[in-house]
Amino acid sequence: VFIYSHPICAEQISNSLHGSKAVLSMSRLKCALRGFDLKALLFLLIGVPIIIFVIYVHGQKVTYFLRPIWEKPPKPFTVLPHYYHENASMANLCKLHGWKVREAPRRVFDAVLFSNELDILDIRWHELSPYVSEFVLLESNSTFTGLEKKLHFKENRQKFEFAESRLTYGMIGGRFVKGENPFVEESYQRVALDQLLKIAGITDDDLLIMSDVDEIPSGHTINLLRWCDDTPEILHLQLKNYLYSFQFMLDDKSWRASVHRYRAGKTRYAHYRQTDDLLADSGWHCSFCFRYINDFVFKMKAYSHVDRIRFSYFLNPKRIQHVICQGADLFDMLPEEYTFQEIIAKLGPIPSTYSAVHLPAYLLEKVDQYRYLLPGNCMRESG
Repeated sequence: VFIYSHPICAEQISNSLHGSKAVLSMSRLKCALRGFDLKALLFLLIGVPIIIFVIYVHGQKVTYFLRPIWEKPPKPFTVLPHYYHENASMANLCKLHGWKVREAPRRVFDAVLFSNELDILDIRWHELSPYVSEFVLLESNSTFTGLEKKLHFKENRQKFEFAESRLTYGMIGGRFVKGENPFVEESYQRVALDQLLKIAGITDDDLLIMSDVDEIPSGHTINLLRWCDDTPEILHLQLKNYLYSFQFMLDDKSWRASVHRYRAGKTRYAHYRQTDDLLADSGWHCSFCFRYINDFVFKMKAYSHVDRIRFSYFLNPKRIQHVICQGADLFDMLPEEYTFQEIIAKLGPIPSTYSAVHLPAYLLEKVDQYRYLLPGNCMRESG
């Protein structure tokens, strides 16, 4: 018995009962389709797959764009005004900051975990060399993501002879744990750097710079902090954020670099927020500032945010070169901000700046060697 609410279908099927099985089947199909809205059917067959594909490709962007809804911004820093002029006396500079000048400067230890940023390390150490008592460098044969890597500093140590008499170098073997969160290996290496600092001879009230290699404090900032008394025990440094070179200045919101008045048993090498105090305009953060395309590929696969490589074509050398010259994002991500206003303001490529004023002095002194880091020089070498 066949029961259909549609009178035409009922009549057609009744008539087809006296016909062939093929005619009966076609009648059933026609009646079934007649019950569907054609637009709804097209939406199911075409629209739904398209929506799924768009979510797969752009889901991360949607998440980042909606971030202001599901995540509150962190507590604002207390920004300390920063006073400097090359002709101002140190006594006056300390007084302007509300501090007192010392009879003798503190010792300064600059400690870094090293991966492969040889050029940036060279610029950093020359910027800080007049003020640093001891350079402390730790490198591993493993990336944070568990990939095996060369000991780049060890192989190129002769390039840093100017710092050799003040260098404490350490090497730590990687653990190569598959599937582990990259931040675990990163923390493991930072703990090892704590031990290397003790070997270097750091003592109470020495200044300790905690920052990644590409987070470069300005020399005059470190000189100020070593000569002044009553400075905060922990002070984050506000750095100008550059991407790929000093042509693309993103903002001035880099804050992870910090300077500590060392306390044995208390001070721990870390790369997260440790205080609310932030000293304004204290240097430069030049992220992904490499000479060779291969180094871009290596860092994308090696650093703790490897999950941002959502598609293999992100690692294509031609694409990377194009992205560099555009000032766009290597991972095709939206800005990591906490308000819709800031997200919208930063959409699209970073505008170029053609000012090379107030950059690290050694960068300008060695312009032929480091021209690729200056405005107007976006092409990279393939080696």
